[in-house]
Amino acid sequence: MTELDIPNPASLEIKAVWQSLTEAHRHLAELKGLCESLPNRAILLDTLAIQEAKDSSEIENIITTHDELYAYDQSSSASPAAKEVQNYIAALKVGFTDVVNSGLIRMNTILRVQEEVEQNNAGFRKVPGTVLKNQATGAVVYEPPQDAVLVEKLMAQLVAFIHADDELDPLLRMAIAHHQFESIHPFYDGNGRTGRILNLLMLQRDGLMDLPVLYLSRYITATKDQYYRLLQSTRETHDWADWCVYIVKGVAITARSEIRLIKNLRELMQATKHRLRSKLPRIYSQELLNNLFRYPYTKIELVEKDLGVSRITAAKHLDTLVENGFVEKKKIGRTNFYINRPLFNLLTQISLNDE
Repeated sequence: MTELDIPNPASLEIKAVWQSLTEAHRHLAELKGLCESLPNRAILLDTLAIQEAKDSSEIENIITTHDELYAYDQSSSASPAAKEVQNYIAALKVGFTDVVNSGLIRMNTILRVQEEVEQNNAGFRKVPGTVLKNQATGAVVYEPPQDAVLVEKLMAQLVAFIHADDELDPLLRMAIAHHQFESIHPFYDGNGRTGRILNLLMLQRDGLMDLPVLYLSRYITATKDQYYRLLQSTRETHDWADWCVYIVKGVAITARSEIRLIKNLRELMQATKHRLRSKLPRIYSQELLNNLFRYPYTKIELVEKDLGVSRITAAKHLDTLVENGFVEKKKIGRTNFYINRPLFNLLTQISLNDE
């Protein structure tokens, strides 16, 4: 690999590719409109980012529990896996903010995302010796570019490709860029997670999503063998159609899943709002409702901050919510958490199937 391997667009003008693109764009447009209809879109970014980070990290065999993630704090008692997942969330938000502010995915954006993922500033690979192996057999599957100068050159070409002003469909551009990023394998660690965040940033930058909430990691986890097989076969054959159809199909499947999720989230939030106003009018506020849906595991400090009330008042509000069946109280470590169980169940039982 001495130059970025970009397919001839004409080779992708086949029925399977265009059918997958038509379906994916239709579902993406519906998802984008649905997100825009929510009164507080930041709730999506906070709640869905945790699930995406968990799924993306599982691809790298970083396994943690929902309890660990939703009840996470900065204490040293948090598991290494939970800390890595939180690093992913921080990296996603760093990239999102950078693209919002600049309208670009710059080299520095990619470097900063990886720095947050790995919590180091090692930058691009400078020392040769990196190879990708079959985890089961230990056999070398692929050897990425080894020369540090070449790695930087290829990444500069990739950034130029991401911003190219041509007729290529943005979903095909995302699929190709993801493959090229993973093939360049520019970092010592964190390439998979950084590459999956790059997918989201490209959707955002190209105007297909206003928020980075189209999370492909669940799809990739469910089709992990196919993902790695197509990555390698495309490197070997330079036949891009199957890879592009695979990624674009994943966009459509994931968008459909998240449309169902957000509709259910909106209905649950409305139902909870009506119950709160009816049963507990003295403590109801939009800020309290937002808190319960922004943090599936909320706590006194979060309510105190979001509502601008004293710690005593925040504790009384939460105890009242427990007494009336709105949340469940659970002590994890030294902290009492208050779990919005219907929301938790909704977020942790997301299905890629249509049923």
